[in-house]
Amino acid sequence: MQTATAPALQIGLQHTLGRLPASVERAMWRGSELGSRLDPVQPTGWDSLDQELPGGGWPTRSVTEVLTAQPAVLEWRLLGHALKVMTSKGAQVVAVGTPRAPHLPGLLHEGLSERQFIWIQADAPAERLWVTEQLIKSNAVGAVLAWLPQARQEQIRRLQVCAQGFEGLAILFRASAARREASAAPLRLSATVGLDWELQVEVFKRRGPAHEGQVLLPSIPGGLSPVLTPRLMKPSVLINREAPDVVGRPAVTSRQRATA
Repeated sequence: MQTATAPALQIGLQHTLGRLPASVERAMWRGSELGSRLDPVQPTGWDSLDQELPGGGWPTRSVTEVLTAQPAVLEWRLLGHALKVMTSKGAQVVAVGTPRAPHLPGLLHEGLSERQFIWIQADAPAERLWVTEQLIKSNAVGAVLAWLPQARQEQIRRLQVCAQGFEGLAILFRASAARREASAAPLRLSATVGLDWELQVEVFKRRGPAHEGQVLLPSIPGGLSPVLTPRLMKPSVLINREAPDVVGRPAVTSRQRATA
């Protein structure tokens, strides 16, 4: 039996790759590169986030996990653009097991059509999981949004297998604590709300090199933009101005101000 050194193996591999058909080489993915997708993707609406996602958007034929500290706070803002585009083309969006009843005026403000939106109220974890799986298997809707805080690893794996034949978006919302668990979802994100209304997104699992830091997405809740004053558009500025009297330094009393 002959053995090959690492340099010889690399040269042989490069020689072999050079003889592969062009279609096969395009389909290959190297771990040091951000993965590309042969299946269509749906742009997120933020160029900075698309640049961090394999293929440049929300993937189809795959499940995506979005982890949040508090459910039903930022999900619609994060996915609003993609869902708006899908419903404008006649595709239906189905929400399964939302922690709160969807706020129709807010959805309309995001551009979603109420005629293309379906809300399925499923309280029991088993019901949510079953409905989600059946919707993905049917391949009859444009997007399935499911809140599955109690899903187990083997259940996520089963949904991932089913999603490989699903041409729409399959987005699973779970608690932030699920980050410590292994998951078959190829794309996993953690999302929070920043002080200045922005969404702070960390892509902690993707096909490609590890993502460092956060992607900041400017986003104000629907309907607030017209009523917010310029000062309230940037609350962090107000807090920073008051910080010396609030944290670490003694407050100046009215008598001290008068004396000064």
